[in-house]
Amino acid sequence: MSDLTYKIIVGLEIHVQLNTRTKMFCGCALSFGEEANSRVCPVCLGLPGALPVMNEQAVENAILAAMALNCEIASFTKWDRKGYYYPDLPKNYQISQYDLPLGGPGYIEIPLDGGKTKRVRIRRAHLEEDAGKNLHTSGYHSQVDLNRAGTPLLEIVTEPDLNSPEQVRALAVELQRIVRYLGVSEADMQKGHMRFEPNVNLVIERGGQQFKTPIAEVKNLNSFRALERSVAYEARRQLDDFLETGRTMQMGNKSTRGWDDVNEVTVLQREKEEAHDYRYFPDPDLVPVTPSEPWLAKIRSRLCELPVQREVRYVQEYGLSAYDAGVLTADRSTADFFEEAVKLGASAKRVCNLLTQLGLKLAKDRNSDLAGLGLDPAGVADLAKMIEAGTISASAGNTILTAMVETGKKPDALAEELNLIQKSDVGELERILDQVLAENEASVTEITTGGKKAQKARGYLMGQVMQKTKGQANPKIVADLLSKKLGS
Repeated sequence: MSDLTYKIIVGLEIHVQLNTRTKMFCGCALSFGEEANSRVCPVCLGLPGALPVMNEQAVENAILAAMALNCEIASFTKWDRKGYYYPDLPKNYQISQYDLPLGGPGYIEIPLDGGKTKRVRIRRAHLEEDAGKNLHTSGYHSQVDLNRAGTPLLEIVTEPDLNSPEQVRALAVELQRIVRYLGVSEADMQKGHMRFEPNVNLVIERGGQQFKTPIAEVKNLNSFRALERSVAYEARRQLDDFLETGRTMQMGNKSTRGWDDVNEVTVLQREKEEAHDYRYFPDPDLVPVTPSEPWLAKIRSRLCELPVQREVRYVQEYGLSAYDAGVLTADRSTADFFEEAVKLGASAKRVCNLLTQLGLKLAKDRNSDLAGLGLDPAGVADLAKMIEAGTISASAGNTILTAMVETGKKPDALAEELNLIQKSDVGELERILDQVLAENEASVTEITTGGKKAQKARGYLMGQVMQKTKGQANPKIVADLLSKKLGS
C-alpha cells in the first residue's frame, strides 16, 4: 500500500422539515407525538378523487432557505410524481420536483479549523412531501403511521465537494444553524426534522493510475454523530473492498446502505434505483409555481446575516476566539442578545464570558433561552460594565448573574445586597497591605531577593490581603501597590 493514496468524495442529500402549521398539500395539522393515524385525511391517505392544494407558507420557506444558500430561484418550476410502492405511501407516488427544481445551483460556506471557511456547491433545492412511518415493534407484523405522510420537506443536494467526515459534519451543523436562524425549520433531529444521506466513494491513486470506487448512499441518518461515523466507516470499507476485489465504479452499481448504530457499520440494503426507475411525470393536479418579483422581494426581506458570517465578524470585530464566536452564533436569539448588550456600551469579551461561561449553562439547565431566564441585554450590559470598572470581581459577576436569574433584581442592587462591591480605596488597601507585609517577613524577603519561590510568595501575600478584606479588595490595585512597595 506504500504507493497508494486516496481521497474521500462525499455529496450530501439533506431533508429538512419545513416549519408550517399544516401539511404540504392538505389541511391536516402537523404535530409531533400524536396518536398514530390521527392526523390524516383523504388527500394524505391517497383516496380516489382527493385533490392536493399547495401550502403557500411551505413554498415561501423553501424559497427563503434557497436564497440563503445563494441559489438561483427558478422562474418556473413544476410538480412531478415519483412513482414507487411502500406501505407508508398510500397513493404509490410521492409529489416531488424532478427536472425543474425550485432552486439551484448555489453554495454554502462551512467553517473549518483555524477560522477558515470552505465553499460547498449546492446542486439543487426542491420541495416534496414526506412519506409515513413503518413501525416494527409489534411482534411478527408491521404497522404504519401516516401522520407524517404529506409533511413538507425541502431536499437540498450538494455537489461532491466534501472530503472528510469532519467536513460532512460541519456542513450539517451549519445547515441546521441556517434554517433555524431563518425560522424555516425547528431542525430538531430527535423529531425527524432533519435527515442526512451521504453519497460516499473514494478516488484512489496507485501505480500512476486512478480508480473510483462504487458510490454508496447511506440512508436516513438523524444525528451528527451517526453522519460523521458512517462516512468514516464507509471510507474504510470501500478501501478494504478495493484492495480485496479491485472493484471500481465501472464494475458495480450505486448501492443503498443503512447504518447500524450499535455496531457502527453500514449494512447493504439494495442496489440504488436510477431516475428512470421512478417513472417521473408531471403531476396533472397541481399548477406550476411561477414566483413574481414582488413576491420574491417580500421573501428576500426575511433574510438575515447568516451564522458563519456572524461568526467570522465576531472574531474580526470583537476579537473573540473562534470557539466563543461559534458558541454565541449557534443560536440566533443568543447572538441577538449578545449584540444588544454590546451596543449598550459593554465590553464584548466581558459579555461573552458572562454568557458562555454561565448564562447559557443556566439556560440549558432550565431548558430555556437567555430571555426565558428573565435576563435582558441591558441588565447583562450593566453587570459587564461593573466588572470592567473593577466595581466587582469576575467571580462576583457570576454570583450576581445567578442571583439576577433567581430574583429578577438589578445587578447594582444585588452587588450591594450581597456585599460584593470591591474595595478600591487606595489608602485603606495600603494600610491592610502594610499589615500583611509586617506579618510575613519571610515572604517579603523571598520576593525582594528574587528567590525561587518569589512568585509563590507574591501570590500568598495577595491571598492574605484578600482574606483580610473578605475577598472584597480590588486585586488590580493590590497588585500595583505590592509591586510599588517591593519593586517587583
